[in-house]
Amino acid sequence: MERRHFIKNLSLGAAFAASSGGSVWAKDFRVIKSAVPPFNMDYAPHFGMFSAHAGNDLVDQVKFMAEQGFRSLEDNGLLSRSVEDQNRIGRTLEQLGMRMGVFVVDGGDNWKISLTTGKQEFIDNFVITCKRSVEAAKRVNAKWATVVPGFFERRLPMGIQTANVIEALKRGAEVFEPHGLVMVLEPLSDTPELFLRHSDQTYAICKAVDSPSCKILYDIYHMQRNEGNLIPLMDACWDEIAYIQIGDNPGRKEPGTGEINYLNVFKHIHEKGYTGIMGMEHGKANQGKEGEVDLITAYRKVDQFK
Repeated sequence: MERRHFIKNLSLGAAFAASSGGSVWAKDFRVIKSAVPPFNMDYAPHFGMFSAHAGNDLVDQVKFMAEQGFRSLEDNGLLSRSVEDQNRIGRTLEQLGMRMGVFVVDGGDNWKISLTTGKQEFIDNFVITCKRSVEAAKRVNAKWATVVPGFFERRLPMGIQTANVIEALKRGAEVFEPHGLVMVLEPLSDTPELFLRHSDQTYAICKAVDSPSCKILYDIYHMQRNEGNLIPLMDACWDEIAYIQIGDNPGRKEPGTGEINYLNVFKHIHEKGYTGIMGMEHGKANQGKEGEVDLITAYRKVDQFK
């Protein structure tokens, strides 16, 4: 796809003109790249988020993200992509000066529900998947990979499950440390059956693993659902947070569609000196080109700080 086909939508131009205080468009409504400033924070979209404008090609989507001021990319499904596509993504990010955000260390459904059990077969599968993740990370210059321990093992006491998870994560850290990679543990809210659900629980596990390759992925959407009190609890476990993700609640859509005051939350994170990636792990309130315009405009509105 040629660059002139990326954007021919006047409403998108109007959105940026409103957010930047002036026109950023040529007469044919193409983006003037130098006139679209990068966001203050390093927000990372994912594939499919802007396909109405950029089409389905992965490289074209990354180029579109860069033209809108985004400086990073997330791709949870990286491990399932071909080596060819991983290499294409990596080359494109390098050419555009963008960073790679998280991908998921995905060893399959059996692994996802098994680290609490302490069973050797599941630990072995986890270690194998970590090794595969190292190779994929090299192709896209990734630094972070998401790990989810899985479901409760109801037949075991909570303390035993916790110890089993810690021991498994130590094995993963042994794989990642020599390569400077960080597995980020993500407490989730999708179902109460999930073992890892709270920030303090995740903090305690990271302290026990005691590795620079085992840190917290603080997903603001999940933590609003599970515990609320976002800023104080984020501060309490700040020294173990290596990565942040975004989503408003309810609905898990872009900032401004729910109850979270993202302008204040982002301002707080910015003032703490965070320069890491902010993963946009959410959907869109509206579909099509209009929905993509709304999403970009929403981020411009909550990115208003110096």
